[in-house]
Amino acid sequence: MLLEKRQVAQTAHSAMGTMMTHKAFGLYAEYSLEAVRKEIVRIEGLLSRFLPGSDISRINASAGEKSEKVNVDTYEVLSKAIEFSRRCPGCFDVTIEPLVSLWNSGKQSYTPPDDVSIQQALALVDYRDVIFDPWVMTARLRYPGQSIDLGGIGKGFAGDRILDVFKQFGVSSAYSNLGGNVVTLGAKPDGSPWQIGIQHPRQEGKLIGSVSVIDQSVVTSGDYQRYFTDSQGKRRHHILNPTTGYPAESGLISVSIVTENSMAADALSTIVFVAGIEKGLEFLRTIPHTDAILVDTGLQVYVTGGLRYRFQADQGMAVTILD
Repeated sequence: MLLEKRQVAQTAHSAMGTMMTHKAFGLYAEYSLEAVRKEIVRIEGLLSRFLPGSDISRINASAGEKSEKVNVDTYEVLSKAIEFSRRCPGCFDVTIEPLVSLWNSGKQSYTPPDDVSIQQALALVDYRDVIFDPWVMTARLRYPGQSIDLGGIGKGFAGDRILDVFKQFGVSSAYSNLGGNVVTLGAKPDGSPWQIGIQHPRQEGKLIGSVSVIDQSVVTSGDYQRYFTDSQGKRRHHILNPTTGYPAESGLISVSIVTENSMAADALSTIVFVAGIEKGLEFLRTIPHTDAILVDTGLQVYVTGGLRYRFQADQGMAVTILD
């Protein structure tokens, strides 16, 4: 009986600006969760722009002046972010932080920034201004005032590292929810898939449906996660278009990506949200073993073909399968 109690463990905690929950099965499940929490703290200490000593904060503080030596993990995340920016230009940009800060300041007064301020911030947004030196593992920003925000990819990286920690402790069945980023290891102990609920973007506490996954990540980006309504009654959400400087208006209000790599899923959910259904799906087709659940402004749900038999819509939701 004591052994059975040790074989399942779960915990909840706050990190990376969100609540996280973890559940693991195995002889060392409890120890694995302790290690998971420590790993998340370590990653946040590298990637958070809010922590003064982090790699990203040091790069931002030295913008236009000098390079900063970074951890190998920081280098990997930045390199991947630049790769996604290059592959889908105008939909994802790791140097978007000046715009993020500008819109966050407007959120306090429920007033969107003025056009002049947005254009000034936009002039600082260009992923091509992140300069790497792989030989000495350094990174820098070309111009003063530029800054990096890894909000669109950092939690995804953490999700992949969490799975590595579980494996190191011999865990073969586990689940972690990093506030909209879900990662799974293996199947449930009984061999059945994990059922991951997809939040309804307009009704709090309600789902549009659920998707069955084994050894995959599910990451959702939506206009309902962080937003404010301005004085004109317009919803101003946190997913910014790095081309216009304004919250993305692509016709989509929720994008969930289902794939094996959590970091890729994180970036892709933002990319598709900004790109819109047509351009976004065209890009997704270039990435193997990747599927999506999309919700448009009319609350029509679109599901890519790979999820045809794995997505179960809740009652009343209209679903179109995209082949």
